[in-house]
Amino acid sequence: MKHESHAPETPATAFLRQHRIAHSNHLYEYEEHGGTRVSARELNVDEHAVVKTLVMEDEAGKPLIVLMHGDRKVSTKNLARQIGAKSVSPCKPESAQRHTGYMVGGTSPFGMKKKLPVYIEQTILDLPLIYINGGRRGFLVGVQPHALVRVLQPQQVECGLKD
Repeated sequence: MKHESHAPETPATAFLRQHRIAHSNHLYEYEEHGGTRVSARELNVDEHAVVKTLVMEDEAGKPLIVLMHGDRKVSTKNLARQIGAKSVSPCKPESAQRHTGYMVGGTSPFGMKKKLPVYIEQTILDLPLIYINGGRRGFLVGVQPHALVRVLQPQQVECGLKD
């Protein structure tokens, strides 16, 4: 784990403070293409509690956010069916950055450039605490999942597949 005297200030941490959401800050050594496996190992937490912020788009190119367990992948077919879209696919990194204001690998659902629809795998809400990106590569915040519901108003979906 990387030790710095204080966490970085990001649009995500500003958003959390503004909405009075209690959170803990967790810095770690970012590894390119390491994903949630690396962050879970570095923070010594279960990968199931590390939540990915995925930027996707529907068939019309409209962006959306999917919050998924780190040890699961999204069934885009199931997601599309549940949200009433013909199809859903991941955004290209440059599109994702343009929509959210965050670099891929550092995307947070908090403090995005544009307000996008958010979908959350419903079992995330069963966890007492989750770790989700804080707006920078190598930086997660620990929050209670029900705080997400209050500020992001996500629609619950069931589209997770074992990785």
